[in-house]
Amino acid sequence: MHKLILKPGREKSLKRRHPWIFSGAIARIEGKPQLGDTVEVCSADGAFLAVAACSPESQIRARVWDWTKRDIDSGFFAQRIARAAAARNGFDVSGVRLVHGESDGLPGVVADRFGDTVVVQLLSAGAERWRGAIADALAALPGVQRVIERSDADVRQLEGLPPQSGLLRGPAAQNLLTVTEHGLQYGVDADHGHKTGFYLDQRDNRLLLRGLVKGKTVLDCFCYAGGFALNALAGGATAVTAIDSSGPALAAAQANAAGNQLPAAEWIEADVFQSLRKFRDAGRKFDFIVLDPPKFAPTAAHAEKAARAYKDINLIGFKLLNPGGFLMTYSCSGGVSPDLFQKIIAGAALDAGVDARIERWLHAAPDHPVALNFPEGEYLKGLLCRI
Repeated sequence: MHKLILKPGREKSLKRRHPWIFSGAIARIEGKPQLGDTVEVCSADGAFLAVAACSPESQIRARVWDWTKRDIDSGFFAQRIARAAAARNGFDVSGVRLVHGESDGLPGVVADRFGDTVVVQLLSAGAERWRGAIADALAALPGVQRVIERSDADVRQLEGLPPQSGLLRGPAAQNLLTVTEHGLQYGVDADHGHKTGFYLDQRDNRLLLRGLVKGKTVLDCFCYAGGFALNALAGGATAVTAIDSSGPALAAAQANAAGNQLPAAEWIEADVFQSLRKFRDAGRKFDFIVLDPPKFAPTAAHAEKAARAYKDINLIGFKLLNPGGFLMTYSCSGGVSPDLFQKIIAGAALDAGVDARIERWLHAAPDHPVALNFPEGEYLKGLLCRI
């Protein structure tokens, strides 16, 4: 096995079991490991620390598979995936996050299950290296008929990997996948939708909104397939406006609303930033606004630019609220910490000239666990604010 030797004093994070090894911490690599090869990580004095997957083209030069000296083989992935799936046995939903990357001991592996279908993203060099073993392990889970890959996320470029999508195991699905969540059914476009086709992480937050909007006017920004908008309609909102820049996403949202026999809503295909400014200029107001934008900061290096975008959109959001109105606002940017996000929202409220308070901190659903040694796993952070 190739060896990766750290610089003196750079083993501290590994001893705290943080699974990432950055290029600046490495003194040398013995041998010439290829993309995704397993390496033995050692301290400057030669002490064993971990076995990891090497990514020669990434700033995160290696990601830890295990903290004991062992072979990484197909059995390793079968064991880890079975363990992750067993931990989700108590979830009474037709859609569930089966594997959540580092928090399940599988860096770069994300897998969502929709009925008999698993949609997987392989986002690191190590995950790419073991594509076949990962697909086999997912296909072997009870009740799984097929495995679809959606490894077309931008983060693969940082690993020197091209996008990959397609059927990995089993027969092609004959019908659109569906997921039922708190009594509402959604279509899941596993082939062309965002990420794995549906945002399971917002499951509990969508239900929370449903219980707060009766008799209120609701604006759902970046609505995608209509998750929050449908729950607003189901919760008795008097009027719902939903905006997304994607025509196909809006068509899917409208189909989902119709399929659930929900009341009519206003669906707007437009740039959200421009739409909010138009609403502000027209004096339009709402009782409840959801801001769930796409990732503005994939890494900490993008945090400053992202902060400006988050502040801009939330500032206008606060201005569009009626007195006593709610702002449910999110960031899914790994480069923006919960503390920084809260400071951004506080600054937006100040500049909007409103007094606001946090009524609840919001997180991903519990099938998206966060390992204590990997706080970066808390990518989704949100605030329910009221003015």
